[in-house]
Amino acid sequence: MHQAKTKASAEALLALDRAHAWHPYGSISAQQPLFPVRSASGCRIKLADGRELVDGMASWWSAIHGYNHPALNAAIGEQLTDMAHVMFGGLTHEPAARLCATLAALTPTGLDRVFLSDSGSVSVEVAIKMALQFQQARGKPEKHRLLALRGGYHGDTLGAMSVCDPVTGMHQLFANTLPQQLFAEKPRCRFGQPATDADMANITNLIKQHHHEMAAVIIEPIVQGAGGMYFYSADYLAKLHAVCQQYDVLLIADEVATGFGRTGKLFACEHAGISPDILCLGKALTGGMMTLAATLCTDIIARTICDHAPGAFMHGPTFMGNPLACATALCSIELLLQSDWPANIQRIAQQLQQGLAPAADIVGVADVRTLGAIGVIELEQPVDMMQWQPALVDAGVWVRPFGKLVYVMPPYIISNDELDRLCHAMVSVTRQQLEQR
Repeated sequence: MHQAKTKASAEALLALDRAHAWHPYGSISAQQPLFPVRSASGCRIKLADGRELVDGMASWWSAIHGYNHPALNAAIGEQLTDMAHVMFGGLTHEPAARLCATLAALTPTGLDRVFLSDSGSVSVEVAIKMALQFQQARGKPEKHRLLALRGGYHGDTLGAMSVCDPVTGMHQLFANTLPQQLFAEKPRCRFGQPATDADMANITNLIKQHHHEMAAVIIEPIVQGAGGMYFYSADYLAKLHAVCQQYDVLLIADEVATGFGRTGKLFACEHAGISPDILCLGKALTGGMMTLAATLCTDIIARTICDHAPGAFMHGPTFMGNPLACATALCSIELLLQSDWPANIQRIAQQLQQGLAPAADIVGVADVRTLGAIGVIELEQPVDMMQWQPALVDAGVWVRPFGKLVYVMPPYIISNDELDRLCHAMVSVTRQQLEQR
């Protein structure tokens, strides 16, 4: 019989963690600040020492409905009574079939085939493999390289690493072992600006010169996420789509971070009015409750792959189509669509813009920018996490800076008071830390 376990003290939990756990992009030699969490609900994270933090990260941008949401909890519980998992090879089930149909209906026109996987990085791996197998199936195996943008980030698995910025993408260590891809300059035209011929020249010339060996272009539409929280022109994306079509190159849109309303559109591609050939989704797909991702493509791509040897797409994750995750995703999407999410994102955007504006006057701040439910303070120098992270926690917020960026992508359910607390803490801690230098 299951017996209730007593919860470890904060000190015991930290000791256990330090002895055995290895955190993302972390070192077991140089200990960074760790804050044991006891529980999370709504937009609040409760630490083991009793402190409560307003969450600005939405669990790495995924928990759009906040934590411990009763509808999502119920969806998991209801599905659990039927089955937690069953293999997707040779079997199917209602949550997966309904989710695939829902995603095909919601996403930009023509993306009718849905391949489910486990994480955003894997969804990018799947997209890359789709593009390569498609080109081979149509008798063009020489089209085997990808073109990506400087400043981009697409994940931590091998194929995904190859299309991250080789300088700023955190994967320089593996440069000699990765497939050698092509990289275009980061778009100079910012969001809301037109893309001139000069803005398009570099990427257009690369496609023109290399289209014979280029399987696809992969981009993060409108928002470059972990590569720098950079917002660029929708006109650039629209013109890039046209160039790809002109030169017979697929366009892969990585919307792992931007999908499901984060930028003010349901999908960031909608800002440019384009439909890519392949679309990657993840993070907010389940409202941050379960790990799940999806790669969508056109029927032409799917049929071309399947109508040629070996007659199938060569990928198959063990936990593909996990029923618990699919049921949760359906519930999360329903919660989003039943709300007035566009007005809510606009509310968040306006308050972030107003609340973070004072940071622009702080010496050492390079830029302050917002788009949808994303707010960014960019510094001139990288943050010292040993100083910044405890200071933000002491200010009552959970904000996780990286590099030169102090940013938030909060849950959509965040209140105005909580947003005000987030913005005030970001500005005050930025001022405090920069004045200490």
